[in-house]
Amino acid sequence: MDETVAEFIKRTILKIPMTEMMTILKAWDFLPENQLQTVNFRQRKESLVQDLVLLCENKRASLRDAALLDIIYTQFHQHQKVWDVFQMSKEPGEDVDLFDMEQFKSSFEKILRRALKNVTVSFRDAEENAVWIRIAWGTQYRKPNQYKPVFVVYYSQTPYVFTSFCHLKSNTPLLSQALTVASNHHKIVKMDLRSRYLDSLKAIVFKQYNQKFETHNSTMPLQENLELDMHMDSRIIHENRIEKERVQRVTQETFGDYPQPRLEFAQYKLETKFKSDFHGGILAERKEPLRCLIKFSSPHLLEALKSLAPAGIADAPLSPLLTCIPNKGMNYFKIRDK
Repeated sequence: MDETVAEFIKRTILKIPMTEMMTILKAWDFLPENQLQTVNFRQRKESLVQDLVLLCENKRASLRDAALLDIIYTQFHQHQKVWDVFQMSKEPGEDVDLFDMEQFKSSFEKILRRALKNVTVSFRDAEENAVWIRIAWGTQYRKPNQYKPVFVVYYSQTPYVFTSFCHLKSNTPLLSQALTVASNHHKIVKMDLRSRYLDSLKAIVFKQYNQKFETHNSTMPLQENLELDMHMDSRIIHENRIEKERVQRVTQETFGDYPQPRLEFAQYKLETKFKSDFHGGILAERKEPLRCLIKFSSPHLLEALKSLAPAGIADAPLSPLLTCIPNKGMNYFKIRDK
């Protein structure tokens, strides 16, 4: 086994938490289970990694095997990446072709290799007719950098592609070309939608809101305790109860009963010309529009927005600019004068 492959496997295994080690190695399916049973998984991690790398060396692991292990690790830790969404389209009136996944993979890899000699492309099929693609970019004179790959997730027969951050921006047009040609589409555009949570992005673009999403923090339930101090004036109790019921009804109509897709932020760029009834002044003579950037951030932004009105922090209903995020499939907005 090549030294660079051994080092690549070693670094990947070192990233795997001990609690997930056996699960990921079994999913990799490179080392036989009877060999894994001979390994002491209770020893220090550095010693464990040495034993596992030695087993890989004895089995002559290839770069493709090592790349597959990296894909599996990333699938388990999707939220460590920032994912962008791209939408592809066909020509008007163009027929929908029968999709062949193997043909897609072959065409995709050929397009990249035809344009760039030093590139490593690896695939792993996933659930829901999806394929995970790992691309390690090189240059005409340098070998691919295996430690800064870009990951692509494509759901067959859909126009949507999810990609992790690409360190070499100059290769983005080539990646876009390979995706559109291999999937028999004509055009690809980047959507104004980004998150660390791939399942939530998928739910937004596929309109699958009524499902459970990965969350690491508990969120405030929408249902509030309506019991009030019995010593209060009954008219106040009645008015307060009616208002809380209205807020809850409006919030439910806006966000639904289901958990919200997980996004960490929403960004709004405002561009507007200065308007005044008074003539003259520095701003009145300004030709460039006034620009303002507002960013809302939270570990779980949509659930946080959903809880604002019931908590009494904001009036119900909230602004459509805040509540339209899932329906529009955007968390980057540009607001300009009409």
